[in-house]
Amino acid sequence: MTVRKAWIVAIAAVGTGLSFVMVLVVGVYLVAGNLAGGAAGGAVTLAKGAVPAAYQTLVQKWGNLCSAINPALLAAQLYQESGFNPSAQSPAAAQGIAQFIPGTWATHGIDGDGDGDRDVWDPNDAIPSAASYDCELASYVKDAPGDPTHNMLAAYNAGAYAVIKYGGVPPYKETQNYVKTITTLQASFAAPVTRVDPSKQAAAAISYAQEKLGTPYLWGGNGTADQGGRFDCSGLTKAAYESVGVTLPRVANDQYNAGPHPAREELLPGDLVFFSDDLTNSRAIRHVGIYVGGGYMIDAPKPGAVIRFDPVDTPDYFGATRVTEDGAKALPTTV
Repeated sequence: MTVRKAWIVAIAAVGTGLSFVMVLVVGVYLVAGNLAGGAAGGAVTLAKGAVPAAYQTLVQKWGNLCSAINPALLAAQLYQESGFNPSAQSPAAAQGIAQFIPGTWATHGIDGDGDGDRDVWDPNDAIPSAASYDCELASYVKDAPGDPTHNMLAAYNAGAYAVIKYGGVPPYKETQNYVKTITTLQASFAAPVTRVDPSKQAAAAISYAQEKLGTPYLWGGNGTADQGGRFDCSGLTKAAYESVGVTLPRVANDQYNAGPHPAREELLPGDLVFFSDDLTNSRAIRHVGIYVGGGYMIDAPKPGAVIRFDPVDTPDYFGATRVTEDGAKALPTTV
């Protein structure tokens, strides 16, 4: 009997309770041994719904403008900068979906849609301009040692001169963190080309959630004493992973970006599973649970209900995220 078949049989044979969790603990780590294979190679494509449908074609097209960028990397930058909000404006006067400051836009903004103007508030101009600017920076630092994409991102943060001066990513903590953040975050926007590794914290996160079974739902609930230990859906998933040292954002649609996205047939216990009325846009996600195997999740479903097991195969199933520590750390605190 293969490990995968043994895992399925074990899930079918065990009910709820501590023994269920123990099987999950064993299953997560046994199945990990079967996930090293898978097809590799090919161009980077975007994960389903990770970029809002209105911008997906633009990001896919312009993310291939030069070899230093790819669609997932460009998506990670846009998410980091504005959360895909074309009306975003920062206190530093950065504007639009790509958060150009006026001086940079005046120099590097392009007419991406060919309508005769360059409008920083129009994603049809701003997204192509972001890609074009990345590629310009890459060309400035093309002779610097090291990874061209890392050098481009460092030039975006610290300026091309600093990259040239230091022969690669400069020794600035802010710049090094920016490079790591964007290169990590891109994994949550790319469609995986191989099976993704299981979370090391999955079984313990499930155990935490299982201890909360039967707890009444509370909208906005974080499980604190003053809230009677009650949760809403994303409050439960956040607390479950926080119990094992992984800090997730508070809301479900941001939790979706905490790691790569396994396909439905690749789900493992501990994956976060998401639900939406708009299956083309991760920003519209409205519900999240923790997958436990066998087609079921633990979730805090709605007002008037309690934390319980629910099926995941419903018409509003959006997708899943395999949480990683680095992926969670890379997420912006506000988008």
